[in-house]
Amino acid sequence: MGRTIIALGILLVLVGLAIELGPHLPFRIGRLPGDIYVQGKHTTFYFPIVTCILVSVVLTLVMWLFNRQ
Repeated sequence: MGRTIIALGILLVLVGLAIELGPHLPFRIGRLPGDIYVQGKHTTFYFPIVTCILVSVVLTLVMWLFNRQ
């Protein structure tokens, strides 16, 4: 239980840093090349496919590392 709380705390700090430093990064999460963005006359469709894949890979690696212990 203690390790889980520590891991969640570290994750929360990392998310906070990403939000705080996000505008200063050379790339913006949610606006990566490959994300689908279609703007019509009256509608806009946006699907962050590359962002979803990147988040999935990162979370898979994190969960794999924590499960290994």
